[in-house]
Amino acid sequence: MADQRVAARYAKSLLDLGQEMGTLDAVKQDMDLLTKTMAESRELRLLLRNPIVKHDKKLAILKAIFEGKVSDMTLRFFTILTEKNRESAIEGIGPEFQAQYNVLRGVQTAEVTSAAPLTAVARLEIRKLVTAQTGLTDVQLTEKVDPELIGGFVLRVGDKQIDDSVRTSLRRMRTSLQENSYQSKL
Repeated sequence: MADQRVAARYAKSLLDLGQEMGTLDAVKQDMDLLTKTMAESRELRLLLRNPIVKHDKKLAILKAIFEGKVSDMTLRFFTILTEKNRESAIEGIGPEFQAQYNVLRGVQTAEVTSAAPLTAVARLEIRKLVTAQTGLTDVQLTEKVDPELIGGFVLRVGDKQIDDSVRTSLRRMRTSLQENSYQSKL
């Protein structure tokens, strides 16, 4: 919880600095790379959380991984984080930055899980549904395929979920039949 608050504050500072310097889009790309790298490397996540590893060693590792791939401002940001003993928050800064960036730009992210890949028409309808729910016209859709849904889709927008899958309909029907309220008059 504390790391999440720290990550939110540092992400906000980086967002403000990127706006002020006119490099917000470059910083966004850097944070996308950071998020992807952290998600793919369990070893890096564990290393940054490890209190035994010295801060200068952590900074050297971050520079070895990201130097030449991210802007100088982002590298200096990593330096500040390591100097302030906030390496454990780095994992949360990327996603938090992306969330704050999306709010700033008016972008709504949504995740749709379907039984089969979406058609162009279905994708358009889901975008319209998200736009109607949120009022934001710029929708970033993440698509996943889960054959266990049998049919339909599950849509997640923020903390809301719309489950219109056949699997859920069958579960509801089974529950309804098990709770049979019919009483015979024998």
